[in-house]
Amino acid sequence: MSKNIEIEKTYLAKFLPKNINKFRSNKIIDIYIPPGEKHPKLRIRKCNNQYLITKKTPKSNKTASIQIEENIQLTKKEFSALSRASKNKVSKIRYYYLYKKKVAEIDVFLEKLRGLVLVDFEFKNKEELESFEMPDFCLADVSEEEVVAGGILSRQSFSSIKNDLIRFNYKKIEHEKPDHKRR
Repeated sequence: MSKNIEIEKTYLAKFLPKNINKFRSNKIIDIYIPPGEKHPKLRIRKCNNQYLITKKTPKSNKTASIQIEENIQLTKKEFSALSRASKNKVSKIRYYYLYKKKVAEIDVFLEKLRGLVLVDFEFKNKEELESFEMPDFCLADVSEEEVVAGGILSRQSFSSIKNDLIRFNYKKIEHEKPDHKRR
């Protein structure tokens, strides 16, 4: 098991960078458990041929940007068995986009959340997080917004969160190549 502190900011995308398809990407399926919890902290993930269970816990009540993240590798069989525990699922293509020597994880959501694009940046420390300037392809910092947390998103559709996104003047983003090809 690995345990680390995750320090990150999450943004709504304003648009996708023009050369996004040139960057490495993975198709990801996240399933959140337990299904009856408002904001599940447990996630099982399939990313290519890797399987993982993750628990994220806020380090403090002051910010959602700093969390304790615990990971355990799963086998395909374990993932399959656990995936039956919940229908709270999101599918997305994650692009690893290089921006000013930092990697932006750009999540282009598929299926029921198609049109939603979130961008995450991870940081080494709190000072780096606080001094980071939002890129031009981002619309708004939504790190503290519950509506875009994975466990909550897993029960939503784009139309069900549309009113929450209107507050930020978010416009649905269509990706010209929705079919994933691993790079």
